[in-house]
Amino acid sequence: MPRIGVIIGSTRPTRFADQVITWLAPFLAERQDLQFETLDLRDFDLPFFNERASNAYAPTQNAEGVRWQETLAGYDGFIFLVAEYNHAPTAVLKNALDYAYPEWRRKPAALVGYGGVGGARAIEQLRLILVELQMAPLRHAVHIAGSDFYAALKGEQQLEGMTYLNSSVEAMLDDLTWWTKVLEAGRATHGQ
Repeated sequence: MPRIGVIIGSTRPTRFADQVITWLAPFLAERQDLQFETLDLRDFDLPFFNERASNAYAPTQNAEGVRWQETLAGYDGFIFLVAEYNHAPTAVLKNALDYAYPEWRRKPAALVGYGGVGGARAIEQLRLILVELQMAPLRHAVHIAGSDFYAALKGEQQLEGMTYLNSSVEAMLDDLTWWTKVLEAGRATHGQ
């Protein structure tokens, strides 16, 4: 079964991502077509990228960078939990992306954003980065926006009660299944 890494893209102690991954978990558990595993950037002590070049051109010297690459290599696709900071994805997520290249290439990327406008601006910037890494960012994304985000952040409402988001999650996961299988077959037939 294809393996999907769910990357928590924030490391702040007070991050909202913990609520998001808890809410998303039952949707992932219901799927019979993909296997999901959480990859928390807190568990990887990646320094700011300071290698000679991308690992597409030169081996990474930092041991934690190599461990990150080896972890990513075993996955067939990814879901990114995207916090929006100042209209952009987090610095730790961008740094984690920069620490790998072959491990991302020709794999699908699904996006779950949150913030004032559902992380939409951060997701759009992230899509440009993912295309440069030769990933296939999916059209369907999940956006936890505005009053929903702030109500959940303050504990006034639970994400589980926002059932109108469910169709976005299902559309994203259906797309992820399709793209994962197509790109997996392409990599098997034509190489990485």
